[in-house]
Amino acid sequence: MRATAVRRTALAAAVASLALLATACSGSDSDAKGDGGASGAKDDASSKPAAVKALSSAELEKVSLEQGDVEGHKITKTGPEDIAQPGDVTVDKKECEPIGFAFYGVKRGTPVGNAGRKAVEEPKKDESADPEDALAGMLDVTSSLVTLASYDGDGAARSMAELRDSAAKCADGFTLSMKGSKQKVTKLTEEKVTGGEEALAWGLRMGEGDEAVPFKLVSIRQGGTVATFFSFNLGKTGEKAEFALPTALIDAQLGKLD
Repeated sequence: MRATAVRRTALAAAVASLALLATACSGSDSDAKGDGGASGAKDDASSKPAAVKALSSAELEKVSLEQGDVEGHKITKTGPEDIAQPGDVTVDKKECEPIGFAFYGVKRGTPVGNAGRKAVEEPKKDESADPEDALAGMLDVTSSLVTLASYDGDGAARSMAELRDSAAKCADGFTLSMKGSKQKVTKLTEEKVTGGEEALAWGLRMGEGDEAVPFKLVSIRQGGTVATFFSFNLGKTGEKAEFALPTALIDAQLGKLD
C-alpha cells in the first residue's frame, strides 16, 4: 500500500470513527435497527403479533455480550454519554426517518428495556510487513455497536416492520444530519442473514467515489427483543470496498438470547 492508499485508509478511519461516536448514541436508549428485506424470518411478524412481556433493562444487561464472549474482540458497555436525543437527528425524507433514526439509535416506539455494547475486532499483527502495510493491517478491523431493545406485545415485530418498509422506500439513498453534521446515504442493499424469529440486514454506503465508506446494519428479533448490529471497518473505503457481516458477534449474542 503506497502513500495515496494510506491517506485514503486514514480518511476512512476518521470518517468511521465519527460514525461510531454518532451511532454509539444508541447505547442505552437504543431501539431496533434493522433492515430492509433480506430476511431469515421464520414467521411473518406482522401477521402473527407476539404476546410477550418485555425484558427490563437489568434483564437485558444479563443477556448482553461481555468481554470474553467473542474470541478476538474487545467488548465494552455503552454509557449515558452515548445516548442520542430525537432532536439531534433529522432526515430529509419523512419516509426515511425510521431507517435514518436507526443508524443513530434514536428511540422509536416504546421500548421497555435497553442495553448496549461496543465490540472492536482485535487487529492482526504481521511483523514482517513494511510500515505502510502494517498500518493498513492495523486499520483493517471491524467495529460494531450492538444494542438490545425489548418491547411488550407486538412492539418488536412492529418496529421491524417499520424499518423494513422504510428501507424499501429509501433504497436509493437519503441525507441525514446528526447535530448539524450532514451525511449522505447513497445506497442501501439487502443482505442475507439468519437467526432468531426474524432477521434483516443491509449493506449501506455513505459518501461517494474514493471517499465512500461501507457500513453494515443487522436487526434480529427474538420474541420481544430486537438485537441490532451497526458495523464498519476502519480499513475499507472506496466505491467498491466491502467487508463481511459480524457473524461471530451475531451468533454469540443470539446464543445468549435463546
